[in-house]
Amino acid sequence: MAASRLYLDWNATAPLHQAAREAMLRALDLFGNPNSVHGEGRATRAAIETARRQVARLAGALPLHVVFTSGATEAANMVLTPEFRMGRTPLAISHLYVSAIEHPALREGGRFARDRVSEIPVTSDGVVDLAVLDTLLAVHDKPAGLPMVAIMLANNETGIVQPVGDAAKIVKAHGGLFVVDAVQAAGRLPLDINEIGADFLIVSSHKIGGPKGAGALISRGEVLMPKPLIHGGGQEKGHRSGTENTLAIIGFGAAAGAAFSEFEMRNSTVKMLRDRLENGMRLAASDVIIHGAEQERIVNTCFFTLPGLKAETGQIAFDLEGVALSAGSACSAGKLGESHVLVAMGRDPQLGALRISLGFATTDEDIDRAIAVIAKIAGRRKPAGVAA
Repeated sequence: MAASRLYLDWNATAPLHQAAREAMLRALDLFGNPNSVHGEGRATRAAIETARRQVARLAGALPLHVVFTSGATEAANMVLTPEFRMGRTPLAISHLYVSAIEHPALREGGRFARDRVSEIPVTSDGVVDLAVLDTLLAVHDKPAGLPMVAIMLANNETGIVQPVGDAAKIVKAHGGLFVVDAVQAAGRLPLDINEIGADFLIVSSHKIGGPKGAGALISRGEVLMPKPLIHGGGQEKGHRSGTENTLAIIGFGAAAGAAFSEFEMRNSTVKMLRDRLENGMRLAASDVIIHGAEQERIVNTCFFTLPGLKAETGQIAFDLEGVALSAGSACSAGKLGESHVLVAMGRDPQLGALRISLGFATTDEDIDRAIAVIAKIAGRRKPAGVAA
């Protein structure tokens, strides 16, 4: 009998959590439009507001500060804009500063013109260079408008945790707005928008065991908000028009509730599994390079290189062995190429980096099998100096 597939790509998307599945099945009977005033509409609205409270709790925010979107990419495009309002007063944001290791949803700059976007470099350790950030903001043209800074809390490829708290202090000292991509951090790091010092957090449903098609832009307050990206009927308090995706939002809320209540158990277990995986990798291939191993990382991520094995070749080899992992970020419609994160860290872009990411359903047996497959593939590599 053929061995079952082994899924080790949780940073790309997490399998649907049972709590989300059950909540969505119940929600199939909620056919009322959540914006209708009759009983059927109110029942659907109540379920959405329960989900809003669940997502808010995961982010340490207030429910009224959660705006549901179709996903993190939409949330990023919504908030990355030069057009803001402070209440009814227009507020100009003249320039966006985004780290070199951001997800493409943020690196592309949202609604900013390309000449209004600057990159913040990272150190060779994969950590945002705060000294450069401070220098960039010090020479920012303040009369033209305020600066906006966008930095992820945890990198989606390396898992390295970024110093967003320190970055927030620098941004505030220069009078800027601070956006934090918490997509990979949600459920894996304690989240509190106020403690972080962010003006906005971005989170995604399918990264935490909810369905695809839902995300949220979470604000620290309700006065300072971006110009809406989608106009129409004024749903989500006018910030995001369009009838809410009830089923996805309810699943998102249930997944957020599970991530909050299972936080300690999940992360302690996953950390042990990830550490055992990396120890086994080192025994299976003594020359393996684990990127970011000396830095603080989210506990589920291992970004590694087997010298002599190209990323594309490695991903196919693992897939043929029944193991699903990725060659970096799963964000470009299946495209494979050099890792912009490794390039930003000053590493050789020709390194074949692969990412294993674990989750709440990963088992000891999964780790044993992964190590065995790594040993098998590592043993098939061609000697140094021979083209792969």
